[in-house]
Amino acid sequence: MLKLDNQGLVPAIIQDAETNEVLMLGYMNKESLSRTVSSGDVWFFSRSRQELWHKGETSGNFLRLRSIYKDCDNDTILVKASPVGPVCHLNTRTCFVTEAGEMRGLDDDDTR
Repeated sequence: MLKLDNQGLVPAIIQDAETNEVLMLGYMNKESLSRTVSSGDVWFFSRSRQELWHKGETSGNFLRLRSIYKDCDNDTILVKASPVGPVCHLNTRTCFVTEAGEMRGLDDDDTR
């Protein structure tokens, strides 16, 4: 059984099904996970807008579902998908383009 957080969400790591490159991190609730499985397109729950989000609906940059895995603690999922276009809203293939380096500038409050 998948463990959801106190807001009913589970982190979803999105990985390119062919290259294994990590593309993004999103959050899913029961409904977005169900729609992902039934439609073959990846859906999320937008924490900022508090609504379902069909990835690519406005941009055309969809994520086509290939497989879903859960981690050993049942509290994170890995979605392997085939991207159609750039994944990031900054028009890059992945959201992970900036190296964090030594993480300077973070104080204790920023890491919680």
